[in-house]
Order: sequence, then structure tokens, then C-alpha cells
Amino acid sequence: MSAAHWIYLLGLAALIATVVAKKNVIALAVVATFVTGIAYGGSVVTGLGAVFNGAIVATRELLPIFIIIALVTAMLGAMRGLGADALMVRPLRRFFRNGHLSYLVLAVVTYLLSMSFWPTPVLPLIAAILLPAAVKAGLPPFGAALAIAITGQGMALSSDYIMGVAPGLSAEGANVPAGDIADKALIISLIAGVVALTVAYLRDVRTKMLDPMASAAIRLPITEMGAVQTAGGSGLERAEGSGGTKAGGGTATLTSTGSGGGDGGGGEEPEARGTTQARIVAIAVPALFALLLVFMLLGRFTSLVPNIDDGAGAPLVGGTAALALVVIALVANRKGWLEDVGGHFTEGIAFAFRTMGMVIPVAGFVYIGLSDYSSEILGLPEGAKAPGFLMDAIANVQPHIPQVPVFASFAMLLVGMVIGLDGNGWPGLPFTGSLAGSLGEGSGTDVATLAAIAQNGASWTGGGTLVIWSSLIVVAGLTGVSVIDLARRLFIPVVAGLVVATAIATVAL
Repeated sequence: MSAAHWIYLLGLAALIATVVAKKNVIALAVVATFVTGIAYGGSVVTGLGAVFNGAIVATRELLPIFIIIALVTAMLGAMRGLGADALMVRPLRRFFRNGHLSYLVLAVVTYLLSMSFWPTPVLPLIAAILLPAAVKAGLPPFGAALAIAITGQGMALSSDYIMGVAPGLSAEGANVPAGDIADKALIISLIAGVVALTVAYLRDVRTKMLDPMASAAIRLPITEMGAVQTAGGSGLERAEGSGGTKAGGGTATLTSTGSGGGDGGGGEEPEARGTTQARIVAIAVPALFALLLVFMLLGRFTSLVPNIDDGAGAPLVGGTAALALVVIALVANRKGWLEDVGGHFTEGIAFAFRTMGMVIPVAGFVYIGLSDYSSEILGLPEGAKAPGFLMDAIANVQPHIPQVPVFASFAMLLVGMVIGLDGNGWPGLPFTGSLAGSLGEGSGTDVATLAAIAQNGASWTGGGTLVIWSSLIVVAGLTGVSVIDLARRLFIPVVAGLVVATAIATVAL
């Protein structure tokens, strides 16, 4: 453990503490990257280069997420301009009778879809089809974000029971059947998810977000182009407010012009009441995404079409949204559709970077501690050994873990959560599998259970529900809430769920 290791770990701890304290972390991330680069390379030049290279690497890794947010936002903006968004969600009102029921329905649907396709590809589908109806029924975007993140980025991804990629990675190091790990990971994820959903509902949704007076004025920001929250704003402030959104860098009034009348319920804009073009688009867009889901299902469970994994699923959704944007603009304005497409796309890009751009320097600092990225960030020559500050630290702690079942279980949870700080979690699963094998032999604990606990810790953290440089930014971006606030509000429910699930797994699995 060199000085660079300790500086990196200190910076990582400071970042986590800052997020929990609801403070902006950009300046701290830049300074931590700079100091870590100096400590490793012994030169100010290395430190300055690390700040810039870290931002470049982070942008490259996160750019697909930014683009899919932009495309879906642009498509929804085009629908709103035609008045088709209100018509599209009208049939869904029967399932979203109030905010309480909407919270449950969103959670169940998100979990089932994410189990089949992974959360990232299905999030735009949920945002385009279900989210407007839930918000219209009285569930603020922040409450929707909690339900979606817990069930999709947490429950579904941590077990990965259908796809089976995560259990396979864990089994590589644990030398136990992947099926055993998958079964135990599923049980642990269900327990953790139910606890997290319950705590989040009792702590935030029921007590702070379902005020009828406040809900009447809340609108979904991604369907209201030009009236969105700035990056510093607080999703919780929007949820508790009465129509205005207080932002750190300014204000943006959320006024409704396409999602309903001023009462937030039954009223609709004149153009949303039944023009032929609006009705066609309102029917065609859900049908298009339904066909996309069918295609994915056929690929997953049959050999009729190619299997769509996470790498291909997200571009498929993004490409569909882009083509839908073009067609909607053409239907709405045949003379000026070229300008309309460009305008909506530009607004979508601006929205994505305005709301999510703050994670770039944070991700750049985290990546400097991972060997897959550190060489490029630190400017090391080709062939030089890349440092892995994070994994090195975990390897040094391993010999000091007590060989007692309860200690072994919670140590695996902590190790998994630390590995998940990379914003992914899965690349470290072979390592946690190996660690589970060694701890299981020494403590007499089931190896598959230990591996499943670590897999849950890594996936819930990096999958993600706890770090803002993970795919949690997709949830925040599509629901229009502050990613910092979302991570902060998820911390207690998720950690409580993981602790309860780990305790039960230690005794019962």
C-alpha cells in the first residue's frame, strides 16, 4: 500500500461522506484526482493530466447513457408538441388510481421487465409508457425514481436470475455451481428489495411525497422540454413543493402544457383531445415499444430471432426512440419537420448533460483506482503495469477477516459494496467468488451463500442504487430528479435491506 493507495481511499471515503451530506462533489472529485495523480507519478504534470484524462475516460464510458436519455427525452418532447402524450397515458389510469398504488405498480413492472432484459434497456420504455401515468395519478417523480431504482437497479440486477451473467462470474472464483449462487442471490435480493421498498415508502413516499396539494402541481420534467430542473436542483424539494422547483443554480417553474390541466387530473390541452395525428402517435408509440419487447422476449426464450443482451438492448431502444422522433415530427409538421427534429434532439442532449454532466469528474476519480482505466488516466506508457488502488486495498484486508460465520457474511457484504463503488460491480465478482471460497472453508459457512451476499452487495451498490456514477444516473435523468438526492435517499433503505438480508442468509441459507 503506497501513499497513492491511501490518498485514493481517503478521497473515496470523502466522496461518499459528501454525497450522504447532500453536498456537491465535483470540486472534491477534481482535487482528489489531482492529488492521487501527484502521489502516484510524483509530478504535478501527472496530476493535471489525470484530471483531464479522467474526464475523457468517464465521458467515453458514460456517453451511451447520456445519448439514450437524450433520445427518449427528445421523443417525448415531440409527442408533447403534438399533444399525444396525454392521450397515450389515458388508458393506463385504471392501473394508477393514486400515488400509493402507482408506487407498487411501478415497482412490480420494473422488476419483471428488468429480470428479463436487465434494467438499462427497459428504463426508457418505463419512462415513455408508465411514468407519465404514475405521475399523473399523484406519485411525484422522486417517488417513482425510488421504486424504479430499488426494483430494477437493485433487486433484478443483483440476482440476475434469468440472464445468469452475474452468478456465472461469481462461480468462476468460488468453484461452486452457478445455479446454487443464483438461487441464493435471488432469495437475498428479494428480501433486501422488500425491506428497501418498505423503508423508502414509509420514510419518504408516504410521509413526504403524496401531499395532494403538492401532487396537483407536479409534472414530469422529461415530457416538458424547456421547463426542466437544473443540475443542482433537488428532487426532494420538487416532491415536497407546490409547483416550483428550487435549483442550486437557478429556478425552473414546472408548468403543465401537455400532460393535463391545471388541476393535475382530468383536464387536457385542446390539442390533446383528439386530433387524428395525436391519436395515431398515441397508439403507435406504445405499440412500437410493445413490439420491441416481444422481439426481446423472442430472442431471450426462443431461437426465432437473435438474443438481445444488455449491450445490444440499450442501443435498440435508443435507435427506436430516434426513429420515432423523426416520424412524429414528420406527422406533426410536414413543412418544418427537419427543424423540429433538430430542435428536439438538441434539447434532449442539453437536458441529458445539464442534469447528468456533474457525474463525469466523479466517475473520473473512481476510474483512476481501477486497473482497466488507471493506465490511460495516469498517462502510463504502453505495457506498463496499471495500478489498481481499490482491489489492492481489499486484498490487503482479506487476511484480517475473522473466521466466524457472521463476520464472514458481513465482511463479504462490505467487500462487495466496496467493489461496487466502481459503478458496475460485476467485474469484481470473480474476485469475491474466490474470497468466498477461502472464507467459507475457514469459517464453515456455505460458499455459495457468501458469494451470493457479495454479489448482492456489489450489484446493489454499483448497479446501482448507492453511487451517482452508476446507471442510477439513467433513473435520475429519465425521472427528472437530482441524482445526488436520489442516492442519498436510497442509502438508508438499501443498506437496511442488505443488512437484514445478510443476517437472514447467514442463519437460514
